[in-house]
Amino acid sequence: MDTDALTTGVLKELRATRTYPVLSLTMPTHRRAPDNAQDAVRLRNLVAEAASRLEADPGVPRETAAALRAQLDRAVAEVDARRALESLVLLVSTEEYQIWQLPRTAPERVVLSDTYLTRNLVAARAQSQPYWALTVAADHAALWGGTADSVHLEEKGGFPLTAPSEAPNPQRMERIGDTPSTYTDEETRQFLRTVDEKLRAVLAADPRPLYLVGLPPALSLLDDAGEGAHAAVGRVAKGAPADIAPAALLAELGVAMAEHAERRAGEVRARLDGARGAKAFAGGLDEVWTAVREGRAGLVVVEEHYQETARTAEDHLVPVGDEEVEPGDASVREDVVDELVEAALDSGAEVVFLPDDTLNEHHRIAAVLRY
Repeated sequence: MDTDALTTGVLKELRATRTYPVLSLTMPTHRRAPDNAQDAVRLRNLVAEAASRLEADPGVPRETAAALRAQLDRAVAEVDARRALESLVLLVSTEEYQIWQLPRTAPERVVLSDTYLTRNLVAARAQSQPYWALTVAADHAALWGGTADSVHLEEKGGFPLTAPSEAPNPQRMERIGDTPSTYTDEETRQFLRTVDEKLRAVLAADPRPLYLVGLPPALSLLDDAGEGAHAAVGRVAKGAPADIAPAALLAELGVAMAEHAERRAGEVRARLDGARGAKAFAGGLDEVWTAVREGRAGLVVVEEHYQETARTAEDHLVPVGDEEVEPGDASVREDVVDELVEAALDSGAEVVFLPDDTLNEHHRIAAVLRY
């Protein structure tokens, strides 16, 4: 599965406590040859490590270990190397398995616990910045979920919607002298009020940036129908047929998404500058880590591809750099940035990813403090 399937509800379910053990396996992957040749070998090695860990764990009954290994084998057989991104995450229990291919790298890790390891999923979802897109016309409306490089049709919240068809009424046409305009017809207005009602319910359940796609009269009527459309961060004033292909819709959204990203980046930089002037600012990995752990970070800003391995020393983080790391060294955090992002979101902080080199003067990560 991809990050656009990582809804708030899915993440909540994945983070629930389960009967010990459940298995989390993470590893970096590669999109293209020749680098991707190593992925299959790396995966086999991690599977072998997982089997050894299960066999050596006195808290895992033999039948449970066998059931976990069987589910893991099924997951591995289903991994599609053609869809590889920057990392692979396998989540396995005795009853099920899930395969996640993420656009954000993750270290090699095998974890047996009573919860799934979700920090890499959480960080990947935050980085992908999921959004909603609504394509709307006088007689149909469809909801789409997307990220920067993909979009798919959603069947939720009552979408897609089609306006009720009405048989021609010659007497009515005779009274008004002609066929009424689609966009002045009361049935169309009622249909768009229904669209607005269902759109507001979706946004309340899963808030995301919203883009609207439709002809100007349809978008204008949707504005008049209620409050849902007022939340849109971008609009594409172009007709979208009911059978529009995902690739075509993504192309139409490109300019609006780029404009929103630029506005958002400017707003975030202004907030960081204001925080520095108000002495409510943290910059660099260790300072931001401390602020997040203390619950003082209200906004955390991270460069998109910033990853770091760090060692904890007296409640501070020290980047490891090229230092040799002993396997099993509990003081070393290989995916500390993803861990920090997850902790920030758990504390109620806002997390924003900006393009690489945006935060060079702040060592690639910064925060606005609550106090």
